[in-house]
Amino acid sequence: MGRKVFYISDGTAITAEVFGHAVLSQFPIEFEQTTIPFVETLTKAEEVKQKLNDCFITTGERPLVFHSIVNPEIRAIIYSSEALDYDFLNTFVAPLEQQLGVKAEPRIHRTHSIDNAAYNDRIDAIHYAMDNDDGISLKNLDRADVILVGVSRCGKTPSSLYLSMQFGIKAANYPFIAEDMDNLKLPSELKAHKKKIFGLTIDPMRLHEIRNQRLEGSTYASLRQCRMEVKEVEMMFKKERIPFLNTTYHSVEEIATKILSETGLERKMF
Repeated sequence: MGRKVFYISDGTAITAEVFGHAVLSQFPIEFEQTTIPFVETLTKAEEVKQKLNDCFITTGERPLVFHSIVNPEIRAIIYSSEALDYDFLNTFVAPLEQQLGVKAEPRIHRTHSIDNAAYNDRIDAIHYAMDNDDGISLKNLDRADVILVGVSRCGKTPSSLYLSMQFGIKAANYPFIAEDMDNLKLPSELKAHKKKIFGLTIDPMRLHEIRNQRLEGSTYASLRQCRMEVKEVEMMFKKERIPFLNTTYHSVEEIATKILSETGLERKMF
């Protein structure tokens, strides 16, 4: 059992989770993490306080609480518990008020809200990624911000979805399959949008492991097939001067961020 950690908010708790995870990732110990969103009433806050106090009594250790609570009355109740509180929003709000010369106007759900100007862009990008996944359609590439290409199971789909959901980037993706390898080349539809193309590749052994989980013992999953496909696709990337990234040791978050960095695409956050 690791140290108890709670992420609490009168909104989605996404902000508290992101900040908390970033901080806790610096420590080489285990944490048992619980998220409690939408603590919007005093009654709910009292229930959460009791849960925190019970945790302290049970474990003998004060639980860690990362929170982004806007309502001061609810925040005061959480403060009165036996937990150790880390308040991200108010840590930065007061100093920024002084620097900006503007009083903050806290409002619940402002960070992750349909009223946010970038919200519709993100929803549109998510729909686009789903409609243009795995080469389903090559008719709307003029609307793409980026077109990810590579062998099957190298990370194109999760990267496309992450780019759309997190950054509002319209990402299409296209797979090169076994039947393409004898005469591998960019389809004419892709070539017309070559400046948008970004390649993904992967270590053949890792690709073999991933494919084997899906179709164990198949030719598709064999190490020989994986080596051949990766080699052919990387040769094509170099021939066509397509920038590419090896995804083997990177998380989807890192892959998406590296794509943005390499392409210069602008993030449309929140």
